[in-house]
Amino acid sequence: MDERPRYDAKLARILQVAAGVFAEKGYHRASIRDIAAATEVSLSGLYYYFESKEALLFLIQRHCFGTILERAQAELDGVDDAEERLRIVVRTHLRFFLNNMREMKVLSHEAEVLTGRYQDEVSALKRKYAAIVSDILRDLRGERDGPDLRIATFTLFGMMNWIYTWYKPGKDPGAEALASEVLHIFLNGFRSGAATEADEAEAEHGDGAPSIWRG
Repeated sequence: MDERPRYDAKLARILQVAAGVFAEKGYHRASIRDIAAATEVSLSGLYYYFESKEALLFLIQRHCFGTILERAQAELDGVDDAEERLRIVVRTHLRFFLNNMREMKVLSHEAEVLTGRYQDEVSALKRKYAAIVSDILRDLRGERDGPDLRIATFTLFGMMNWIYTWYKPGKDPGAEALASEVLHIFLNGFRSGAATEADEAEAEHGDGAPSIWRG
């Protein structure tokens, strides 16, 4: 793993611009020369920060998942009410991704690219974040019957993570209002109870969509 400082202003710009290149061209079509041209940083300057294109994608993913996890943990500190904790997570999540739409597209489309130690480190961040949401939903559900927590957790992430495919700044609401809408839709379903046998039978014939948060 790269032993250089994890993050600085120049690297921040490189990651931001590189995410834009990956979002436009796709990871496999984009080259390090494309990144160099877009960032106006020499190849040797880029390789100071990462050793390969996969390492660059890893840095983008680690920064995004690490940042949102840290922000969520900070916002949740000292808050006990389960519904308010869920509201904080959703609001924090949407704030970050509405301000980082290109990164959101890269995280969604290139979720399966990383291998080895890169995949392991990013997957650990995903699991930690998913566990926070799952624990909140467990507290919110309490002792009553309700949806499977794994299904509910990744359903919520699915609602949020694909927003970039339809969201239009200036037309659609900002993070606060959008978070309220997402919570209203999700909680009405979550609180309605567990799926019936008929629902589950029907679901067996559907296609499961992968989640970028599944570690």
